Amino acid sequence: MKTDRRKFLKSIAGLSSLAASAVPGASLAKSSAKSSAGISSTQIQDIRLSKNKGYLRLVFDLNGNADHSVFALHEPERVVIDLKKTKMPHGMVDRLQANSLIRSIRSGVQNKNDLRVVFDLSESVTPRSFLLAPSGKSGYRLVIDLHDSKKAAKVTKSPKRDVIIAIDAGHGGRDPGATGRSGTHEKTITLQIAKRLEKYINKQRGMKAVLTRKNDRFLRLRDRIHKARDSHADLMISLHADSFPDPRARGSSIYALSVDGASSETARMLAEKENAADLLFGDVDFAVEDKMVKEVLFDLSLTGTIESSLDIGGEILGQIKTVNRVHKKKVQQAGFAVLKAPNIPSVLLETAFISNPREEKNLLSTSYQQKVAKAITRGVNKYFARKAPPGTWLAASEGEYSVNNGDDVKTIAKNNNVKEEDLRARNALYADNLKAGQVIKIPVS
Repeated sequence: MKTDRRKFLKSIAGLSSLAASAVPGASLAKSSAKSSAGISSTQIQDIRLSKNKGYLRLVFDLNGNADHSVFALHEPERVVIDLKKTKMPHGMVDRLQANSLIRSIRSGVQNKNDLRVVFDLSESVTPRSFLLAPSGKSGYRLVIDLHDSKKAAKVTKSPKRDVIIAIDAGHGGRDPGATGRSGTHEKTITLQIAKRLEKYINKQRGMKAVLTRKNDRFLRLRDRIHKARDSHADLMISLHADSFPDPRARGSSIYALSVDGASSETARMLAEKENAADLLFGDVDFAVEDKMVKEVLFDLSLTGTIESSLDIGGEILGQIKTVNRVHKKKVQQAGFAVLKAPNIPSVLLETAFISNPREEKNLLSTSYQQKVAKAITRGVNKYFARKAPPGTWLAASEGEYSVNNGDDVKTIAKNNNVKEEDLRARNALYADNLKAGQVIKIPVS
């Protein structure tokens, strides 16, 4: 914090005692440096305040970790900060001055060991909080941001695009793909699952699905890539159903492109036509004349995409194995032409063996198709919650929240004034098994 701010804060005073009526249902005593014998408490060592565009930031410097919660109360407007097993030296809160937003500040002890700080405000705010672990010379820091509710609402109107998922239903039209013993065509199964996957992805905030084919039509492999590219896809998923002469073969598997396969494909394409790469891969710019340099650049860009494909494939595989036996325990790599788009991470999913009578029956089942579609959606969301492209809703956040013992998703969402389903989507939270210290991203509205 700047020196002039420190001088300003230390030159002001204004502490009033905390009355029991300040927060309904709470019984608070006066702030005291005393603590119960034998109980280990975290000490607040300093309080700092800074004014930023659209929000006021409070920083509590701590000598250890502290479970905390922050919530807003209305009529009158207040923000309440509770810190478990935490104490604050008498008079420290005097360092913060009443200003145009903060009318008064009060503190008190709860349950003999816990600290409550109440900020009486002149207008409604949206509080955000996160705990920073020690770094360098700094110890633990609890950061509280008080956002102007009106300005926050205006900021959230700025558009954040969805992550685009291209779903490619394998085969189609005159190409039926593999055929099961009961006469089931692969092209039929892949289209059915693709449409279910489209539905689930579009229900998930921050993601949008596009289909390379919506009906029983034939598409060349290159046309499928063109459709994904024209949709500005961030990911392409090609759906298939495996087949093998031995009907006992079963399980699901995921493939990404192999480096060796990509290298040979590069040489073939460049030999066919000088501008083949530009025609096929859209925004990948190879503004050089030397053929060998083009191949090297192409392979470098493709290798980067393969790494992302393997990462995404791993997330999907982790979810698919809860639905069906996994034929291959790791993401496999092969030279599938439909995956050869260096600017679009791509995976090919063999949903099951259509040549296995039991799995053919599963593939025809609505329940199984829905389970597969949901598993893919979870896997994709888990990846993009970590590595969403800049400018997307899944990449944005209002702040972070460090999970405390006893926290649940619903309460965190409520205390941060966001929808529970948005909080789950932003962090790919499909269960409530939160862990203390886990950092949750607070989504934009």
